[in-house]
This record gives sequence, structure tokens and C-alpha cells, in this order.
Amino acid sequence: MDDRTSETTRLLRAWVGGDRGALERLTPHVYRALRRIAGRHMKNERAGQTLQPTALVHEAWLELIDITNIDWKHRAQFFAVSAQVMRRILLDRARRRVTARRGGAVKRINLDELSAIGACRARELIVLDDALNALNEIDPRKARVIELRFFGGLSVEETAEVIAVSPDTVMRDWKFARSWLQAELCRS
Repeated sequence: MDDRTSETTRLLRAWVGGDRGALERLTPHVYRALRRIAGRHMKNERAGQTLQPTALVHEAWLELIDITNIDWKHRAQFFAVSAQVMRRILLDRARRRVTARRGGAVKRINLDELSAIGACRARELIVLDDALNALNEIDPRKARVIELRFFGGLSVEETAEVIAVSPDTVMRDWKFARSWLQAELCRS
């Protein structure tokens, strides 16, 4: 663990312990990584999108600092939760856009283009979310691996740390989950 990682973990734990100053000191440690996660989510968002990565980070940050019932164990867990919050924010916005437009066929997406999906067009994001929820019903760990690796941008090792399995297990789950999601998306 490098010095920056251990400092981030120390600040997360101090924050949970009630040290409000730790939250102020934590912000510069995590802001750049949160921007990177937000940028990953938004890189293929439709043209004219009103929400920018900085605004997504700020919206997610406001939700993150209100979380009171979590014991931050390490930085990878924090970034995994951050990615979940951002994904939910974008999904909620996508659902509102689709509901506002009402109707239209849902376009199929190719899981081989997974890295290009990010927070893409609203209907595609909803289809992917539905497929991921279906996978979660069958195998929650495999769904979590997709969520952490793709949406959270965590490495294999960080994902293994968050879900307490070996990196080899993460890779097996990643391969299986991608194949399963691809088949599910083709049926949509």
C-alpha cells in the first residue's frame, strides 16, 4: 500500500470516527480519482448533456458525505461506493429522460463495447442496468465484479480486496459475467 493510499484509508476511518476535519483533509486525496470515475461514466454521454463530470462528482459527494452507516475499511471500498452512487445518479437521470419522451424501441447493445458504454444513451443504460440486476438475482458476486470493475474502474486487485476473494476469482467472475450479460443483452 503506498503512502497516499494509506493516508486516504486513515482519513476515511477518522471521518467515520467523527473527525469532521478528516473530511476536509480527505477531499483533496479523493477528488482526482472521483473525477476520473465520473469522466469514465460520462465519456459517451449524448451531446448537449447538461450534467458534466465535475457536477456529477459534486452531486455524488453530497450523497457520500451523508452516508452514516458505513464502516470505511479501505479506499477501494470508498471508490466502489462512489461509483455506485454515480451510476445511480446517471441511471435516475436516464430513466427520467426516457419517461419524459415515452416510447420508442430500446436499442440492443454489444457487451464487447462495454468500455464504450459508460453513461451512454439513456435507453441503453437502462437495458444494461436491467441485465445487471438480473445477473445480481442469479449471482450477486459476479454482478458486483462487473459493477466494481466497469462502473467503478477498480483494478482486479482492488476488486478482490473489496469483495474478499482472490484476483483469480475476480477474473473468472469477470469473464463469466461479461459472457452472461452479452447473452442477456442479445435477448433484450
